[in-house]
Amino acid sequence: MERVDHIGIAVKSLDERITYYTETLGLKLLKIEEVPSQQVRVAFIDAGNVKFELLEPTSEDSAIYKHIEKRGEGIQHIAFGVSDIRERMQELREKGVRILSDEPKPGAGGAEVAFLHPKDSFGVLYELCDKSGKGDK
Repeated sequence: MERVDHIGIAVKSLDERITYYTETLGLKLLKIEEVPSQQVRVAFIDAGNVKFELLEPTSEDSAIYKHIEKRGEGIQHIAFGVSDIRERMQELREKGVRILSDEPKPGAGGAEVAFLHPKDSFGVLYELCDKSGKGDK
């Protein structure tokens, strides 16, 4: 793991929550995009040394929708930046960590992402986030 890339925060409405982060806290909105593969709209907020990734579900089938229904709004995951996601996934599997998908999936910002099973991470959902393009090999 190279660094904490971002902290994912589940929200019911980006439009309502962005105001808190930008106007109340004075942080900068970087961009908003939709990620169909994850069934979310995402807003990236610059918090200095880390980004907040606000995640709004676009479908009731979305993992974010289910998270909000079960736990309410709030921190959903912590993402580690990696430079070769497939290699990291294999290393973790060899150490007995379950990965929630066989292959990386398209994520926000052009990244490839994969999630570690939270039961193997003491209740924390961790994401591997590869923005290097090396995962395509």
